[in-house]
Amino acid sequence: MSETSGLSGLAADSNLNSTPGPVNNLVTPLLTDLYQITMAYAYWKTNQHNKRAHFELFFRKNPFGGSYTLFAGLDEVLKFLANFRFKADDIRFLRNTPQLCHCEPAFFDDYLANLDCSEVVVHAMKEGSMAFPRVPLITVTAPLGIGNLIETTLLTLVNYPSLVATNACRMVVAARGQFWEETAGSNPPLAKSSEEVPGSPPRKNKFRTSMQLAEGGPSDFTRRKPKCVEFGLRRAQGPDGGFSASKYSHVGGFHATSNVLAGKLLHLPIAGTHAHSFVMSYTSLSLVENAKLKRCKQVQADGDKSGDDEDEIMLYPVVMKYREELGWTDTNDGEIAAFMAYAASFPNAFLCLIDTYDTLHSGLRNFILVSLALNDLGYTPRGVRLDSGDLSYLSLECEYVFHEMADRFQRSFFYDLEIVASNDINESVLHSLNKQGHAITMFGIGTNLVTCQGQPALGCVYKLVEIDGEPRIKLSDDMEKVLIPGRKVAYRLFGEAGWPLLDLLVGRNETEQPTAGERVLCRHPFIEQKRVAVIPKRVVKLHSLVFDGKNKIVASLPRLTETRQFVNDQVNHTRADLLRYINPGEYKVSVSEKTFRFLHNLWQTETPVRELR
Repeated sequence: MSETSGLSGLAADSNLNSTPGPVNNLVTPLLTDLYQITMAYAYWKTNQHNKRAHFELFFRKNPFGGSYTLFAGLDEVLKFLANFRFKADDIRFLRNTPQLCHCEPAFFDDYLANLDCSEVVVHAMKEGSMAFPRVPLITVTAPLGIGNLIETTLLTLVNYPSLVATNACRMVVAARGQFWEETAGSNPPLAKSSEEVPGSPPRKNKFRTSMQLAEGGPSDFTRRKPKCVEFGLRRAQGPDGGFSASKYSHVGGFHATSNVLAGKLLHLPIAGTHAHSFVMSYTSLSLVENAKLKRCKQVQADGDKSGDDEDEIMLYPVVMKYREELGWTDTNDGEIAAFMAYAASFPNAFLCLIDTYDTLHSGLRNFILVSLALNDLGYTPRGVRLDSGDLSYLSLECEYVFHEMADRFQRSFFYDLEIVASNDINESVLHSLNKQGHAITMFGIGTNLVTCQGQPALGCVYKLVEIDGEPRIKLSDDMEKVLIPGRKVAYRLFGEAGWPLLDLLVGRNETEQPTAGERVLCRHPFIEQKRVAVIPKRVVKLHSLVFDGKNKIVASLPRLTETRQFVNDQVNHTRADLLRYINPGEYKVSVSEKTFRFLHNLWQTETPVRELR
């Protein structure tokens, strides 16, 4: 028997108003292409609109030259279907358009005015599933009229979410690299040396001229696995694009977003500090001479009796003391003033943008000065952000200086500081940084994530495969566009190693369905010579009932965090070659022997025989 990897849970209340509508209030029955409505009228006029039809929503090619796609957007699809109704002003608009003004009044008053999704049945993959070409993401069984009318809306609700979730996942995989190890934080790095005697105290670090010497080579200490944060709202295709990117990049594995509204509505972690303009707005140290900060209560709890909860310490003289001690008196005064202002405002979240003037000789040094002062008061600084320049070199230099300061001042927090990098980062840049070597612990990615620079559209299609129980086929000179006809059941077959071997499409009415431990012949849909026999260790049915007509949504909608974890689990149990950036492996999508034969017989039947004279 097969397992089912679908959604489960209690059905939603059948009351229309009990199911919240889509997040975007533009998602209504009118969010469609005109030809959906003209076809619906033709179906209604010829009495075809109630024929039972079966549609499949799928894509033909993975995006970004990769081997997989993440399915996303199902939650908004289900909310749209549950609330599908034409409003009176919708119908009034349609009947007055030049293209529809000649249509019979009954089409508007009797058909569209009373139309809902009470006869629509939807099966779907689990949200966040790894999906592959030709395997349906969603199947819709419905009367021909309504099944046709929802096509465009379903496509727009699935195409971009799936694309940006896939883009995000690929960037997360690239950011982590092949050799990163995840730890709670790095320990002080001691250079490896054969001179050390077991049992003796560890030798003091011998500082290299620059951490850049390690570029491209193996690290001599364990680093944290870099995280990704979405910064794309200002560069997205409008508010909806920005909001959707924040939502679905989290599904793909991004840790947080800068989008405050997404944080509120979706309960996502939000992240952000300050811009260059903040630093530039401070012009002299006199602006922060009176900046005060309460001593951290933890310091007082540990026995420091120098003040009570109301005591405030002047930050300026403490910072200036360290400036003199380190001899960094030539750093930019306005920048250090800005950092002091930010530290006084956010002492527990002190993370600064350090490339406004001179990254290494001003920004980094000013950050260190203020950080030392903050730490004297019991606070733990967070880190720095780089937004320009050679990110590999600069991050390694920052790390080197942090470790030098840790040893000099015996301040362990320097080992755990974040080094955040932004500046037009894309998947290619991430892989390049891994090859060069870097010390970045977090990537802020915006434009190239939300605009999907590598590929602007996924290309999902919505195709009729059966009408009144009769399979239908769409032919093309382009083999990629030939439709596999009829209703099908999709299975994922797992091997002994634990990861998926292939996906198999089997005719719904076939008596022999794949079973764990039993040999099954799997065929390429179009190439007769390509076939393989599989004895699966485990078989998973890919689709579950998620929307059942009058019962509406019959599957619980998972939280974003649950879908994100589901994606992470799949990535961790996927063949490494499928995750490669260059020349990734190909995942097989096969059909059963009977489906193969039926496809090719119908292909011949529906293809006209040409005569040559």
